[in-house]
Amino acid sequence: MDFSDRTVLVVGGAGYVGSVLVTELLHAGAQVCVLDQLIYDNGFALAHLLDDPRLRFQRGDLRNPDAVAQAAQGATDVVLLASLVGDPICKTYPELARAVNEVGAKQVIDQLDCLGISRFVFTSTCSNYGIHESSTLATEDSDLNPQSLYARTKIAVEEYVLGRAAAMASVSTVLRIATAYGLSPRMRFDLTVSQFAWELATGRPLQVYDADTWRPYCHVRDIAKAVMTVLDASDADVRGEVFNVGDTSQQFTKRMIVDEVRKHLADVRVTFGEGDTDPRNYRVSFDKIGARLGFRCDHTVQDYLARLTSAIQAGIFPDVAEPAFGNYTVRNIEPTY
Repeated sequence: MDFSDRTVLVVGGAGYVGSVLVTELLHAGAQVCVLDQLIYDNGFALAHLLDDPRLRFQRGDLRNPDAVAQAAQGATDVVLLASLVGDPICKTYPELARAVNEVGAKQVIDQLDCLGISRFVFTSTCSNYGIHESSTLATEDSDLNPQSLYARTKIAVEEYVLGRAAAMASVSTVLRIATAYGLSPRMRFDLTVSQFAWELATGRPLQVYDADTWRPYCHVRDIAKAVMTVLDASDADVRGEVFNVGDTSQQFTKRMIVDEVRKHLADVRVTFGEGDTDPRNYRVSFDKIGARLGFRCDHTVQDYLARLTSAIQAGIFPDVAEPAFGNYTVRNIEPTY
């Protein structure tokens, strides 16, 4: 894809997915502006890109309309990644989660037409399906069944986007993204695939709850590719549309993830238990984005685990308990703006 005629504002561009997306956009020739409050002290994720003259970084809060307007100067497209991502961090900071994930996101959407934005992508989550009969695949038209505050905030913004999409000049699209995995400049080890691999590859015992619940998974590079595919598609194909992002073959139970890790390690200590507080269990269809936009994933959990376990054993990730390696606590942001 050639983005040499595009200027893309990535809100949350220093995050786990954002830092990968920004890299890929620059490789595709785009001018990129990042607006990020760096609530995890994660500015290091963009350090390798700062000497690129096509990248502009602005530290700021998406709840501040002036900061958004300044960052969006000259932008053709906006990708909204920024939020408190995941159930645990939203549970720890519920008021902040509502203020950022829902209220702040809606404010950004309200500004789009005034800022002259042509394309808008809102990144939501497959967690919105919550509990779905595992013998069938959830499609974009399936009932949503949120089991967390995180999912409820995402659904609220989805509804806001879709309710306005036909009347807006900006072409708006919602992406429901599978559980992310993969290497990133802002690496996270609080997500299932990487967490399990690190615990077991370092010889630690792993306790797994609700081992037979299903989730779909998607590599961060494939998430970036999906965002760029939507930005590159025709207006008619993406205006007011929802797309699940992932690969139908890349859906696993937690027990299956453990079994994949075991293929690369001689001796692991795993115990399984019941009664965790996360009841989510769903499998998802990704046919629509493939049929409509020709999108397909390039990466698999199996290949990633082979490389990650080797890297961990080589000492590349010595201490991932540090706050920088997960969405554990927030800094540099006030509950209300």
